[in-house]
Amino acid sequence: MNWCLRMHSASPVIILTFRPVHAWTFVVTHIFLETVINHTSLQIIHDEHSSLAAMLRSMLMMVERGPADKPQQFFEVLRAMLFYIDEFPGRLHSPKESTLLFPRVVRAAPSVMDAVARLEHDHANGEKDVRELQHLLLAWEMMGESRKPVFVEQCKRYVEFYLEHMRLEETVILPEAEKTLTDAEWKELDAAFEKNCDPLSGKYPLDPAYASLFTRIVTKAPAPIGLGEA
Repeated sequence: MNWCLRMHSASPVIILTFRPVHAWTFVVTHIFLETVINHTSLQIIHDEHSSLAAMLRSMLMMVERGPADKPQQFFEVLRAMLFYIDEFPGRLHSPKESTLLFPRVVRAAPSVMDAVARLEHDHANGEKDVRELQHLLLAWEMMGESRKPVFVEQCKRYVEFYLEHMRLEETVILPEAEKTLTDAEWKELDAAFEKNCDPLSGKYPLDPAYASLFTRIVTKAPAPIGLGEA
């Protein structure tokens, strides 16, 4: 079963598609222009963006709710979420966009060069940003409530930044890629992105190396990414 929400604020139409991952959980599976996806790599990028968007929103929900009477579980899950963001999107997804997708799109459509420059700047600073957030989380956990406001503020900024980053890719770069890239280029991109196998997309067998991380996040994090209380 899929649920679809159409947002008609301004052109173009944006569609949010939800699908069940577990009996009680729906995650955003697409945030994209209303168009047919004809290439495997585009579908994978959309799916990976959706997993990350769900992760970011769940993380923000946890932060806004606070640790309550379960601080150990609270900090454990947030650490796992930040590790996932650093480990998967940061080391597999973004580098392939930077080295394989963006250069091809810029060559075919120079008009997107400014957007690509902004996205490349985001990618270049991605590891530093998530590591800073990890440090601020550890400071809150170790030093107490006096360190909470700084983490909360930085976490909100980080989530807003990342969602805007993906929106720019989805609404500018990917549509232009679909219009301008050749079949040969799509074949190369498809082959590269098919190796990603995001463990939170729900479409691939779980890599044993990530089993513990995946289980920790899914069983304890709130919806839309996990089975915990929303």
